[in-house]
Amino acid sequence: MFEGTKRMADVVIVEAVRAPIGRRNGGLAAMHSIDLLAAVQREVIERAGVDPMEVGQVVGGCVGQVGMQTGNVTRTAWLNAGLPIEVAATTVDTQCGSSQQATNLAYALVAGGVVDSAIACGIEIMSKVRMGSTVPKDPDSGKPVNKNYWKYHEYTSQFEGAERIAEKWGITREQCDAFGKQSQDRAAAAWAEGRYDTQIVGIDAPVLGDDGKPTGSQRIVRDEGLRETSLEGLAALKPTGRPDGVHTAASSSQISDGAGALLLMTAEKANRLGLRPLARIVATCLAGSDPVLMLTGPIPATQQLLAKSGLTIDEIDVVEINEAFASVVLAWQIETGADPARVNPNGGAIALGHPLGATGSILLTKALHELIRTDGRYGLVTMCCGGGIGTGTIIERL
Repeated sequence: MFEGTKRMADVVIVEAVRAPIGRRNGGLAAMHSIDLLAAVQREVIERAGVDPMEVGQVVGGCVGQVGMQTGNVTRTAWLNAGLPIEVAATTVDTQCGSSQQATNLAYALVAGGVVDSAIACGIEIMSKVRMGSTVPKDPDSGKPVNKNYWKYHEYTSQFEGAERIAEKWGITREQCDAFGKQSQDRAAAAWAEGRYDTQIVGIDAPVLGDDGKPTGSQRIVRDEGLRETSLEGLAALKPTGRPDGVHTAASSSQISDGAGALLLMTAEKANRLGLRPLARIVATCLAGSDPVLMLTGPIPATQQLLAKSGLTIDEIDVVEINEAFASVVLAWQIETGADPARVNPNGGAIALGHPLGATGSILLTKALHELIRTDGRYGLVTMCCGGGIGTGTIIERL
């Protein structure tokens, strides 16, 4: 440590909440993004019982920053919630890991002494802001990459990346089908046993008539992506990435709508406000990985996190790794030696859905509440991201 530099502050999570994850064109599809994000921003403050003026900054994640999700959606949602104009906000895009990286950036702001508290959050309503919406049809706007990129890297899709991962690690169609069914079974058991009750924010969503105008509202309190499945039924589905590929819609993440939020602050501030922290953030990282395979980022991210924290994978009680595709998690398990029973114990994105920019905050919320429920100590959250990136966070329950 350089002479005169400040010691990094211990950063704790005081509260974490999430909206139910809506299926594509489901219960949340008629919502405006700023309304849904505002609901979780407001709820995380109310549950913590703090004055919103105590929040130093808000950092949010969003991938589809176009239409109702453009113009710094994190800030617009905050104002839409009627929260103090003095509290500033930033929206970041790290592809699928956007709100996990938003959380890691909020952590850095607090740990570095820029602010003593921050809200990290994320939003995506994919029913309206579809994947690819940020690539305009106007040719004058240009393409995401050009020939200079191709000199160094093949430009693949996430579907192709998932299939190449399966080839590299010898993962079969049968293994992917079994993993997809396991995700559905675990999510169904979690809901049946009330495991999600402590983290869910009920959402009043509009109901639209045939003319597209609101005719009333409905209360959404449950994840909508769950489906009854059988291995026989899954075996009959057609592959999605390649004609002979190992992934189908049942072993891939669902297009979804959702939002989540966490309140972070220094341990000293939490103590001063009389708050009981739920967990502390042990380590964070953002790791680069092969952009052609694209989705292997959780492997180096996990390696970095364990090296930073001095922990072993066997000391991690709960892992939340995004189920973008079954092969992503299965390859990660092979490389890390993680106990499958501790990985996504309540189901993942295959069963619940993957609302892109919101998923990181949702996974962190899930991990935290599961540690509390099971009296576990350490949780690890990691995600693969487009372009070859892995996000990572380790938390310790207090």
